[in-house]
Amino acid sequence: MSEGKDLKLIVALFAVAIVWGTTYLGIRVAVHTIPPWFVAGLRQLLASGILLSILLYKKELKWIGWGHLGRQVILSSLMIVMANGLTTVAEQTIPSGLTSLLNALSPIVVFLGSILVGLQKPSLKGFIGVGVGFSGVAFIFRDGFTALLEPSYKIGIFFLALAILGWACGTIYAKKYAHKSQNIYLDLFYQFLFSAVVQLIFAFVFSKEIEPHKWTGASMAAVAYLGVFGSIVGYFCYNYALKRVSAIQVSILSYFNTVIAIFLGWLILDEKITVDLLIATVLIILGVFIVNYKKREVLKATD
Repeated sequence: MSEGKDLKLIVALFAVAIVWGTTYLGIRVAVHTIPPWFVAGLRQLLASGILLSILLYKKELKWIGWGHLGRQVILSSLMIVMANGLTTVAEQTIPSGLTSLLNALSPIVVFLGSILVGLQKPSLKGFIGVGVGFSGVAFIFRDGFTALLEPSYKIGIFFLALAILGWACGTIYAKKYAHKSQNIYLDLFYQFLFSAVVQLIFAFVFSKEIEPHKWTGASMAAVAYLGVFGSIVGYFCYNYALKRVSAIQVSILSYFNTVIAIFLGWLILDEKITVDLLIATVLIILGVFIVNYKKREVLKATD
């Protein structure tokens, strides 16, 4: 591999870790004055508009057929409408660092779901990873179960659990039914556009107050950041990296998402970092690493 390609790969890998790590902060800032479903819908509307411009410029915009469209709708419903949308709703009442930490459990949920549908065989290593990961959750709530009695906090945790489930189901569906994409940007355009329409409908239905004159510049800038960097740049770098190294290597680096999100939440939003949270972070990341780690794949990728 040439030095130029090496540099592009390094930039792409760090972009995955940094950009997606900052999206939790971006969501938290955005929902401060903008209703969460508007944040999610406007983000995807902006992303789909950018992709439309790119596809038109490259003359690659085309109809993908009803069957392929159906698969994109299912993926969009699970991974964007449900996972991204409900994560955005949850961050109204849950700190960004805690949200990112609990979302880090998604690969563990994917592992358990893959066993249930027959995509993966159960293994002692995998179940050890599950145990280690969920012990991190126990540390988070060890002294804080009383907080779950607060209605807003409890609802936030519930929505976040549904978001994690949606992402896991979407990942499993993609593994089992979705064909390998010939044009990831065309597929993402349909996914983003569908999710934008659905989420904006939810925004008008479920938002208690729709008062755009109260939306601050900071919140609107955060939505723009989420659309451009969180959706477009993040997915572009992720797919660029996947073409050159194994998914294992990319996913291991993306564990820094959680660390970055917790740090930014502390630095910018004054979110508290407790000893229990630090221990939980180590345990969850370690658990996900154990579940995902495959020695042979890593060795082959580095040959």
